[in-house]
Amino acid sequence: MRTRDRSSGGGGGHRQAGMPAPAMGVPGGGERLPTAPRERKPALAALAVLLILLGAFGAVLTVVRASHKESYVEVTQAVAAGDQIPESAIRSVDLSDDSGLGLIRWEQRGDLLNNYRAAVTLVPDSILSSNMITKKDNVLTQGKSLIGLSLQDGQFPRNSLNVGDSVAAYLVGNNATKDSGDDSSDSGSSGQQSTLISNKLIVKSIDVDTSGSGGGNTYVTVLADTADAGPLTIAASAGDVTLVRIPPVSGN
Repeated sequence: MRTRDRSSGGGGGHRQAGMPAPAMGVPGGGERLPTAPRERKPALAALAVLLILLGAFGAVLTVVRASHKESYVEVTQAVAAGDQIPESAIRSVDLSDDSGLGLIRWEQRGDLLNNYRAAVTLVPDSILSSNMITKKDNVLTQGKSLIGLSLQDGQFPRNSLNVGDSVAAYLVGNNATKDSGDDSSDSGSSGQQSTLISNKLIVKSIDVDTSGSGGGNTYVTVLADTADAGPLTIAASAGDVTLVRIPPVSGN
């Protein structure tokens, strides 16, 4: 009895002898399935790096500011308002920041001692600021007064009046004419001398009203003898005063 040739039976239903079976899940020919490429986001990476750098810079800046200090003037003893600030009444103090308070720096002490006075009573252990001092020329002395005048065009030399100028104040209007007629026999110059209120005035400030509500007046503050304050104030309130610029007067 002959043995059946197994290779001839079944034909296409069996793999040929000697051929390897294909691996599970792998296509024929040994090729791999394609993989999806990684999605890269360079913009986000750059932003992260930038935030890190900004944080580091902010930390460094804070340290630098905290370590950088300036020297300012501190008051060590009481100084009355209007008095000169003596050098023995100040000392240097180091601060990291003046916080916009207008503190006086230690390097400015020369100008402070020579040209400024206490605007208010200074107390010990206080840091000196600009609103606590005033120019020495603005300090009132015995027998002097500051007077404010509201003037219109024609009552002062508009383009040549400056702070520090010496001026004379004259009474004008009907009252001046009446007074001039009454005193003309004593004046010797058609009564003009009687209209003079004071020729010892010093201009301290000039401000122009630009709000539109005050008629465009110019406000001039003058330093005057206290004896002339009354007549000058009365004439100014009635609009009957005119300022005339004159050469500097000694003793003011």
